[in-house]
Amino acid sequence: MITHHLSEKLLMAYSAGTLPEAFNLAVATHLAMCDECRARLASYDAIGGAVLERVEDAAAPMPHEALAATLSRIKAQVPSERIGESGKARQEGWTLPEPLRSYVGGDVQDVKWRNVGGGVRQAVIPTSENATARLLYIPAGKAVPDHGHHGMELTLVLQGAFADDEDCFSRGDIEIADEGTEHQPIAQAGADCICLAVTDAPLKFRGLLPRLAQPFLGI
Repeated sequence: MITHHLSEKLLMAYSAGTLPEAFNLAVATHLAMCDECRARLASYDAIGGAVLERVEDAAAPMPHEALAATLSRIKAQVPSERIGESGKARQEGWTLPEPLRSYVGGDVQDVKWRNVGGGVRQAVIPTSENATARLLYIPAGKAVPDHGHHGMELTLVLQGAFADDEDCFSRGDIEIADEGTEHQPIAQAGADCICLAVTDAPLKFRGLLPRLAQPFLGI
């Protein structure tokens, strides 16, 4: 059961199409896994549609080719569809949800992991500028380095679970961290934890070794 959901602010920004691509990916992937957030998104989409209709009624007539040109630009810039209205991602056992699966180009076994120390691995997912998306693989019982944030971080659990202070995040849960968050997530025993983590600024590591490695790992 998913107990940690998207904030109203994130859902509104996603509905309005104002999020950076990396954050859009995290939100869309959570929506593919979460009935509650899809229902909440639908209300924002309905409000946005009503506002758009009023604007269109008051606007000057548009050229006949304007819609086709706009759709062509969107298709060229966004490599996968927005998940939310069309239902859950296809699930056959455990698999990466769409649109994350399309970004990876396959499933978990197709991910090209890079060791970052302590058994933790990462794989950066190419997206546009302004934010970074990466998959994190944290062995059961292991922790990521203690850190803070210069900006926002979304962490979506895809497999396993991690504990953060007195809270626990399992499959489908999303943690929202900001400049006021200092934490050290620890993968729970029983299964290795795989997460999608998205940031819009470098992390603030407390330890010396993580700080020295940070420029090489791009975290």
